[in-house]
Amino acid sequence: MWLMPDHKPRKILIITRNLPPMVGGMERLNWHMADELAKYADVRVIGPRGSAAQKPVNVHITEAPLKPLPVFLIIAFIKGLWTIVRWWPDTILAGSGLTAPLAWLLGKLGRASSAAYLHGFDITVNHAIYRKLWRPTFKWLDHVIVNSTPTRQLAVEAGVSEARLSIVFPGVSLPAAPQPAERIAAFREKHGLVGKKILLSVGRLTTRKGLREFVELSLPAVVNAEPDVMLVVVGEAPQNSLGAGIQTVESIQTAAAKAGVGANIIFLGVITDLTELSTTYEAADVHVFPVRHIPNDPEGFGMVALEAAAHGLPTVAFATGGIIDAVKAEESGVLVENMNYEELTQKTLLFLQQIRSRKTIADFASSFAWKHFGSGIRSSLEITR
Repeated sequence: MWLMPDHKPRKILIITRNLPPMVGGMERLNWHMADELAKYADVRVIGPRGSAAQKPVNVHITEAPLKPLPVFLIIAFIKGLWTIVRWWPDTILAGSGLTAPLAWLLGKLGRASSAAYLHGFDITVNHAIYRKLWRPTFKWLDHVIVNSTPTRQLAVEAGVSEARLSIVFPGVSLPAAPQPAERIAAFREKHGLVGKKILLSVGRLTTRKGLREFVELSLPAVVNAEPDVMLVVVGEAPQNSLGAGIQTVESIQTAAAKAGVGANIIFLGVITDLTELSTTYEAADVHVFPVRHIPNDPEGFGMVALEAAAHGLPTVAFATGGIIDAVKAEESGVLVENMNYEELTQKTLLFLQQIRSRKTIADFASSFAWKHFGSGIRSSLEITR
């Protein structure tokens, strides 16, 4: 522990359904939240089945079935009660809005402070029962941490007191060193990308992410100007997300074929190997992030834009939701007027045709290192060394 000798470590219980082996930004964030807090506190987690095998060092995880959702919530609550009786945590922290009611109720029963880390969709989800039973608990929590400036505004509009609110931007893992040139060359050879310019899309294939619309409305013009361009897609349609509309690989391929760019797109699926993912980022020329503005389904932050920047890869994106915090215009990429596909096309071509300093882009990402995220979480929860 990194604590003064006379201090007893704070006891923190995190309850979340979003942890590896599930794949996504929320899962990475919750893993790092537990990891960072464990450097200053005694941390236990109630998470989904399979998460204990990939837990951070010095974190104890108790598992509950991932599905069905009601079973996860019931068992997580029961195990939370048992943890209170046996351990008496000082703080109970929900990893998302889904488990915020558990954190609040267990906090009351255990005389502990309650908190939640909220993403935009946690607040706006359009479900009658959720809005009636879940959202009201947000304003009863002792601490509410949000992931972006727009999410903060959504929380205020939902009734959360500004005095209890804080913004802590998600973090990013910084590469220790660039990938070797031979590894990047091997990646290009393996996927038929030698001599190609690469547009990269990373993330779940949901309606909000807007990949199919990009393929229909921007990619044809990009290919017309740069015939050797390839759109490389990393990710798949989500299987366990709540409320997210999906875009299947097949529907995107059909759209590409109709637009005459079927030969300019390849799908690599989900990449969990970090070295392989780093190689993919560093082999690419531009990261495209055409997230659409959809009422009640905001992009809370946009962690993949930070991941791209950490590897020196610029992002071209619409200026919507928390992406305005994740991309710094003319430094780590460019933000385009929402839904303006003509401008998105022009900026994508500009970044394809002009060489940018990868070091400058990576320097922007360094201020979002996970240690800074951890510091922000500790400050929000009033945890001192």
